[in-house]
Amino acid sequence: MKVVIQRVKSASVSVDSELISSIGKGLLVFAGVGKDDTEKEAENLVNKVLKAKFWPDENGAQVSY
Repeated sequence: MKVVIQRVKSASVSVDSELISSIGKGLLVFAGVGKDDTEKEAENLVNKVLKAKFWPDENGAQVSY
């Protein structure tokens, strides 16, 4: 299981030229899950992504991963 996270000004997902979803400034997360990966492993990875800090907070604290 691998994840690539990218900060973006905007991003969108299209399938067969049909727009499925789009965002403005935010995070784009590419997740690769294999057939042998477990649901628990996926949950752990999601929790890591959700807890990661990608922008300084209101007090100017530095970004940490």
